[in-house]
Amino acid sequence: MRQINTMVLENRQVARGFYKMRIGSTYLADAMSPGQFIEIRCSDDLNPLLRRPLGLHRILKNGIEVLYEVVGKGTALLSKKRKGESLDIIGPLGNGFDIKAGMGQATIIIAGGIGVAPLVSLAEEIARSPRPALHGRELYVLIGACKRSHILCEKDFKKLGAKVLIATEDGSKGYKGLATDLLKDFLNPKPYILYPAIYACGPNEMLKTVAWIAKDRRIPCQISLEERMACGVGACLGCAVKVKGGGYKMVCKDGPIFNAEEIAW
Repeated sequence: MRQINTMVLENRQVARGFYKMRIGSTYLADAMSPGQFIEIRCSDDLNPLLRRPLGLHRILKNGIEVLYEVVGKGTALLSKKRKGESLDIIGPLGNGFDIKAGMGQATIIIAGGIGVAPLVSLAEEIARSPRPALHGRELYVLIGACKRSHILCEKDFKKLGAKVLIATEDGSKGYKGLATDLLKDFLNPKPYILYPAIYACGPNEMLKTVAWIAKDRRIPCQISLEERMACGVGACLGCAVKVKGGGYKMVCKDGPIFNAEEIAW
């Protein structure tokens, strides 16, 4: 982990309220792994005071890319950053995904809303990893959103050869319903998929349901928790999550990636 000064390579709107920012830093490109995050200072003054945590979206040759939604003052300020402007960043932070768990015949990635952000770099890492010689390996990506215009990164996953399924709550694209309903329907008729692993990121209620589905079917499942992470290093205790067996862990320091069965939902 380092505090570095770097610059914006690109910052563009990809959908209403959603932006992709490319950040120049060979250090972050070399040091970061899927599932980790950075803390960005949004303003040169003290308003807002706290940095904003943004998950790694993609690793580039000369830096990284983050995908974020404008939801408040901090991200609104970030959306106005232009190419060549400076950035004060702390990172990499947190722990990444363990892709060894996805070395069976199938890997399932499920994203809800902006939870898709850290899962593209994960899919790219899985696509680069060696594949089993006997059976090959399928990569399935299930993306859920409230409506068609909020579906993100579909083309990115398809470029990797993933089989992408879409769920929208209003039925404007793909399956009508929640991403978790789509996951249930996807798993039920496919007993031939051996030893799948599930990776998920999205709202906590979605992750809770995914964890239950995975446990019921005895499928290894890793989740990326979304919490307010003010400091990013476990000092402020603002992102505590209760775990089974008693006690708490910090999402920023101990996560944000957890085994789904570890969390006391």
